[in-house]
Formats: sequence, structure tokens, C-alpha cells
Amino acid sequence: MPATSANLGPAFDCAGLALTHHDLVDVELADGLQVSVAGEGAGTLACDETHLVVRAFRAACDDLGWTPRGLRMHCVNTIPHGRGMGSSAAAVVAGIVAAWQLCPDVDTRDDDRVLALATELEGHPDNVAACLLGGATLSWTRGEHVAADRLALRDDVVPIVLVPGGTLSTHVARGLLPPVVPHADAAFAAGRGALLVHALTREPGLLLDATEDRLHQAQRAPAMPRTAELIAALRAEGHAAVVSGAGPSVLVLGVRGPDDDPSTPAAGAAARRVAALAPPDWTCLPLAVDHSGARVSRTPLG
Repeated sequence: MPATSANLGPAFDCAGLALTHHDLVDVELADGLQVSVAGEGAGTLACDETHLVVRAFRAACDDLGWTPRGLRMHCVNTIPHGRGMGSSAAAVVAGIVAAWQLCPDVDTRDDDRVLALATELEGHPDNVAACLLGGATLSWTRGEHVAADRLALRDDVVPIVLVPGGTLSTHVARGLLPPVVPHADAAFAAGRGALLVHALTREPGLLLDATEDRLHQAQRAPAMPRTAELIAALRAEGHAAVVSGAGPSVLVLGVRGPDDDPSTPAAGAAARRVAALAPPDWTCLPLAVDHSGARVSRTPLG
């Protein structure tokens, strides 16, 4: 399951990007419930029915009308928790996809149903849509219906993520948002959201302007002042830097230069310049876009 970055600046709660940083979940039917975790969350996550992957699996089984005899699950986690990189979305999608894969009554996964249930469990569709479908996605609701579609993302747009040591609860971050916004800010966000789609698909040179936000980043800054300071420093140097999801990680949408090696995962010199501006206790992850989304393999993790 890929990590994801949501919002991408102005496209609050509707845009997401899948990243080449993954959690792996090995699931098989067994007697009772056996859960183990390696990597992120090992020793701290509950290995019982309250584990998020297990909860999502159970919810999907209920949706499918199927009751398995038991479950053995082993998680190998690399997505940082509480950093705005979609770790909970990856867990939710993993559990639902596992249920669809193991259920004997279905032949083909229905991604519309998976997306609907994942959104119900996660609370909003931006991260789960990108995790499920891969690439850059836009998601929206129409009444109770949830939908998403992929953008034809340009190949030279490359993500760089800067990850701090500290965490921030999504619940806390959302609690800082005001219940209403001024009309001028709403109009600004609509214009920048439209420009963001154009920049991602046609004109990446516009990404700095296209990622400007007035809806959520400044409002959340008191909970993550170092993130706000880093974004300001990066943008002052011309980098399209935004809060990754609810934060506190920072996503930079770089552009691969004409002299960069196309086989490298990030924008060469741009990634080095970004890393040079980050505090020494932050981790720089030069990544690529994961275009596949949630993937299923019949090969055990070992």
C-alpha cells in the first residue's frame, strides 16, 4: 500500500498523490486472530481486533456478507505514523482489499465499493483514493456517493517529502480549522485548485503559484511552527512546498530538469537543494509517484 500526500496545497480534502513508500500486509485465513507488526508501530500498535487493518477487514467482510473463520496478519510498515503521509489510509485500504481478495464469493474487486467503505472509515476520500488508485487523484462526493478519478500527471513532476521527528494528530490539526472562511479566501482557493490541475497535467512551471493556500495551512501553523517556517523558507527559494496532509511533514513538488537522469527517483539537484534547506533533524525522502496504487500479490512476505 503506498503512502499518500493529500491536499497538495489548495485542493483541501479532494486531491491526493500516491508515493513510492509502502506498507506491506501479509494476510491469510487461519483459526482465531493472529496479528504481528514489524517496522513503524512495532511494539506500540495493538495486535488485536482494534488494529486498524483488522477493523477495516472486518468492515469489508460485513459489507460482503462474509464471515471468515479467522485471520493471520503480518504488517511490515515503513510509512511514518502521525506525519501526514497517509498511514491510516494505507491501513484501511489494506484491510478492505484483503477482504475482497480472500472472500470466496467475489471474483473481481469493485473499486467503487472499496472507495466508498474506505471513505466511510477514514472520514474523507483524498488519501484513500490515491492509495487505492495510484497516481494523482481528485475525489468528490455527490450526496452519499463517493467518486474519484486519476489525473494525467506529467512525468517530470516528482515528489520530495521532508519528515520531522515529531508527530501531529489529524484530529488536532482539523480542530484548528475555522467553521467558516471569508468569501475572498474561498474564491482564491477555487482559482488555485483549478490552476493546480493545470500545473500537474500541463504546465509544471506554474506549481509554485498553484500550490498557494489560504484554507488550512496558516490556520494549522500554531500546531506545527517548524513546518510553517520550513515551507516559507522553501517557497522563498522557489520550491512548491506544502503541508503534506494534516502535517507535520512537508511535500515539495519538484520538476525534473532536462539534465537530470530520468532513472533517478527525484529531481536530482532540486532534491539536494530542498534537503539543504531542511533542519538537520528532518529526514529527506526523494520519492517518485506510485502509479499502481493498492497491489495484491499471492507471494507471502516470507
